[in-house]
Amino acid sequence: MTKIMAVNAGSSSLKFQLLEMPTEELLAVGLVERVGKEDAIFTIKYGEGQKFNVVTPLHTHKEAVELTLEKLIELDIIQSFDEISGVGHRVLHGKELYADSVVIDDEVMKNIESFTELGPLHIPPNLTGIRAFQAILPNVPQVAVFDTAFHQSMPEENFLYSLPYEYYTEHGVRKYGFHGTSHKYVTQRAAELLGRPLEDLRLISCHLGSGASIAAVAGGRSIDTTMGFTPLEGITMGTRSGSLDPALIPFLMQKTGKSAEDVLNVMNKESGVYGLSGISSDLRDIEQAAAEGNHRAEVSLKIFSNRIHGYIGQYAAEMNGVDAIIFTAGVGENSDVIRERILRGLEFMGVYWDPSLNNGARGKELFINYPHSPVKVIIIPTNEELVIARDTVRIANLVEEHA
Repeated sequence: MTKIMAVNAGSSSLKFQLLEMPTEELLAVGLVERVGKEDAIFTIKYGEGQKFNVVTPLHTHKEAVELTLEKLIELDIIQSFDEISGVGHRVLHGKELYADSVVIDDEVMKNIESFTELGPLHIPPNLTGIRAFQAILPNVPQVAVFDTAFHQSMPEENFLYSLPYEYYTEHGVRKYGFHGTSHKYVTQRAAELLGRPLEDLRLISCHLGSGASIAAVAGGRSIDTTMGFTPLEGITMGTRSGSLDPALIPFLMQKTGKSAEDVLNVMNKESGVYGLSGISSDLRDIEQAAAEGNHRAEVSLKIFSNRIHGYIGQYAAEMNGVDAIIFTAGVGENSDVIRERILRGLEFMGVYWDPSLNNGARGKELFINYPHSPVKVIIIPTNEELVIARDTVRIANLVEEHA
């Protein structure tokens, strides 16, 4: 038995889970918010529904990590730091260099740092989280689990852009894809729920949250996905535009006087359903406004759902059929309205979903198709932290075997 920390460090946050492996028992789950502020919020849930919460100054991620480990002992979740055998870190980008998770050493840290230009909002906090844990647990293996790794199985015809080939060879311009740990978990879980080998399945995974992506997974391998060179490409999201005509960038620069960076900022942070609706980036707010007759809210829901609906058809065609469609992440797991809008009209390809099962289904594993439906429709709550913990154990053990 071994205890593994699964960590996801954001610019001002630190999410973590402590898991007992290989039983995969969840011992504690926590969140540190507002890192860098005087009123940072630390929350941890553990044991039989127990919860601890405190508001305290936390100026750095190192302080957040120190508090996290201190509370694990104070709350009697662990007796000493020696019980922690490994720490797995979510890392946004691995380029083509990493098609699997890897034990972190100096070379890996340098490589991750060099990826910053591809993930300027995510890579720096990812590195900060790693360094914080390294400082406090210097003898514990640290493992990087890359969002992009799962999609490294995409064939060239799906990851290359129609640009001069040297842009790919010299500058790494290609589709990378993201949300890999989530797509990996839910497709593996879908195989278990279907009682069929993953290698025999054609699955479409819909990770729908404030960031959202769809993945076509054939035989357990990602063959296509909607996010691209950055997480901006693909479907409409909370504040991200998704795919659009690139000629819009110089056009908007000329019309508004904004720089290219300013326009990209708008496309990342002021667009999506937030920009369309003028209400919120939270689809719950938009659903409510649409139900009350707000036209822009209704159009926002149509655009969000129609883009996903279209990709499901595209990916089914790419895989010559589909065995199951999976809904996951905050919106996918909890919004029956969005699921209905996406699924409506897919009967032509063998998707027969049951409205009575879909209605009110929230945050639990559930088949929402009729029994006779050739294509199954499954809600599967994602568990990226469990993938991180599994990979940490697997990768750390590999290193020990070959030491």
